[in-house]
Amino acid sequence: MYKQETIKPYAQQGDKASQVEQMFDNIAPTYDQLNHRLSWNIDRGWRRKAIKALAPHKPQTMLDIATGTGDFAILAAQMLHPKALIGADISEGMMDVGRKKVERLGLSDVIKFQREDCLALSYPDATFDAVTAAFGIRNFQDLDRGLAEMCRVLKKGGHLSIVELTEPVSFPMKQLFHVYSHTFLPLYGRLISHDKSAYNYLTATIEAFPQGERMVEILQKAGFAEASFRRLTFGICTMYLAKK
Repeated sequence: MYKQETIKPYAQQGDKASQVEQMFDNIAPTYDQLNHRLSWNIDRGWRRKAIKALAPHKPQTMLDIATGTGDFAILAAQMLHPKALIGADISEGMMDVGRKKVERLGLSDVIKFQREDCLALSYPDATFDAVTAAFGIRNFQDLDRGLAEMCRVLKKGGHLSIVELTEPVSFPMKQLFHVYSHTFLPLYGRLISHDKSAYNYLTATIEAFPQGERMVEILQKAGFAEASFRRLTFGICTMYLAKK
């Protein structure tokens, strides 16, 4: 078991998955606003880099895991022009926001949202050319199982692209990020989202989540033949690429 798997958004009893679903339903109306403001809009560039890495492979069928409000799915559809893209998540509140954005952008024929348990996906083996995830795998109740499911539904030779928030490893960014993530981030997040726990949970899972070389080992353990990582913006975010 990895440390972040034991961290829950709320103190009350209950499994992590149900608490994560409740948390994202709670913060769905303000999620996009907070995401962009708290990252100073740098998160848009991180998503773009992760999608651009898939461009040479020209995926036609895609699955975006923990899709949330669909920002990653929308950008992937606009940049890669797949025939079909499914955004999967456990939070209907988040996906409802995403559905409205997709409809407004005229992408409803390409992007569909489906409620899925990311640890037990309903799709057959070898369904998708590419699987993506942006800022979501930290929330898995069982990281190994979730990554194994992502590998299972990927076609042989298919590609995985993940971007995840990580803790910087070098001075002085490590120290600056610690101050930011323990003071401004939870305070501002609480004021805007009106959820007292969500952004404390965010900080705790970032610090606990395995990263870099350790995460590459976990991806290989999950069944990926090739895996690599690249730190972005001084290590605040890390991009992981893998091939089945």
